[in-house]
Amino acid sequence: MSTRLTEANLNDSVMQHMRQDVTRLRLDQTVGEALAEMRRQPPAGRIIYFYVVDADNKLQGVVPTRRLLLSPLEKFISEIMVAQVIAIPNRATVLDACEFFTLHRFLAFPVVDDKRKLLGVIDVELYTDELSEVAGMRDDLFQLIGVHVAQARQTSPLAAFRYRFPWLLCNIAGGILAAFVSGLFEAEFQKAMALALFIPVVLALAESVSIQSVSLALQVLHARPSTWLALLQKLRWELLTGLLLGGASGLLVGFVALVWLGHVQVVFCLLGGIVAGVAGAAVVGIAMPNLLYLLRRDPQVAAGPIALAVSDVLTLLLYLNLARWLLA
Repeated sequence: MSTRLTEANLNDSVMQHMRQDVTRLRLDQTVGEALAEMRRQPPAGRIIYFYVVDADNKLQGVVPTRRLLLSPLEKFISEIMVAQVIAIPNRATVLDACEFFTLHRFLAFPVVDDKRKLLGVIDVELYTDELSEVAGMRDDLFQLIGVHVAQARQTSPLAAFRYRFPWLLCNIAGGILAAFVSGLFEAEFQKAMALALFIPVVLALAESVSIQSVSLALQVLHARPSTWLALLQKLRWELLTGLLLGGASGLLVGFVALVWLGHVQVVFCLLGGIVAGVAGAAVVGIAMPNLLYLLRRDPQVAAGPIALAVSDVLTLLLYLNLARWLLA
């Protein structure tokens, strides 16, 4: 198969991209019979694995090329095969298959159905672009915290410091500002010290959702450029997603607070603060990479640190202002 794959194909089924001209050996064949058959019908493709099937076409093993060539001709294939074969299920996506190549380091994998029947084979030649894309996604994860993979591999500690510290300043500034904001609500903390107990979990939820949104936005930007109109639609969908995530998380944390402390007003503060904070963080996370892209700035390097800092301050303001109103 010669279809050139792109990032848009990452969610395709492997069935759309596998080769069906698989070299099948039978359990009851001898080495001599298998070699004679392959001479009559030479295997297709440059990457060849010799998969062994039974009478029902179920995958039973794989024969290493060295064993096939050096074993006595009268030996049965079942005697020289390796029974343990890593196979890709037919429900897998292109991205799933890329992870197989990355983890297991083989040049090809058989594709099987639920009954272990051999359907075809995926080889690494089809996935050059996708494997590069997987590396690019790994790069995005570093860039969420302001680091390129190439920079992270710096051998000099001083060079690594110079690349990484500037982006920590964004988080330091956000943390100091968050501490300043907390200090403005001393009266609320005196009324209900439990508010302070739950600040770490409220911020952690908002930060996690924000990073998820930034990561998703960066992946989408790889595939298609953003527009102002598309950004508005993304913000609406992400706001709804954030409200659902915040609602589920808020109910869980609020239930724990109710059982633990029995303070109903604190429970409502937590529920409202988490819902609002997570929804706001989701919007910030999806907006930041797109805004930077539309303003012709590099979203991969700056989006993560800025989104985290903004999400922290926004979440604290929402949480503590709601507490001020409810505890008044």
